Amino acid sequence: MIYGYSRVSTKGQMKDGNSLEVQENQLKENGAVEIFVDGFTGTKYNRPQLDLLLAKLESGDTLIVTKLDRVARSLSQGSDLVNDLLSKNIRVNILNIGIMDNTPSSKLIRNIFFSFAEFERDMIVERTQEGKEIAKQKEGFTEGRPKKYNIKQINHALELLEHNSYKEVEKLTGISKSTLIRSKRDKQ
Repeated sequence: MIYGYSRVSTKGQMKDGNSLEVQENQLKENGAVEIFVDGFTGTKYNRPQLDLLLAKLESGDTLIVTKLDRVARSLSQGSDLVNDLLSKNIRVNILNIGIMDNTPSSKLIRNIFFSFAEFERDMIVERTQEGKEIAKQKEGFTEGRPKKYNIKQINHALELLEHNSYKEVEKLTGISKSTLIRSKRDKQ
């Protein structure tokens, strides 16, 4: 049996060149009969669909992925996974690299590619942290998701509460009762 596995880390990737649709088409073109799909970052070890697939694979089966970083982001994680599959007589076909086996050259190529995937992941984390540090230095910076309503809108809604019920103010402003209660409590 030939199985495929595809994964995206973010909603943004679902739209670009790493989209699930693109991956699934490539997997089907290369013979995948059944495809398992996850939407988790590669640094997570427990990916439900990958776990189901790994439990289903048997000796003589083939696992196809479009890129090495779809199944792993670290050298140790990827190497352990591929070596485990190969030891169970399961073929691993990484479309942008080739078929993995236990030859010395395949092991070398695998380790080089896993090292680059891990390096790329580490660089993304480092750039993200640098960006956060720069943002923190800017006036008015607040960490976390941006507020849906600005202070002027909240103050207006709180003024309306003086003569209207929560339900009426919610209907007029679109600001939920829980947000109004929280804002009123924070003002006191």
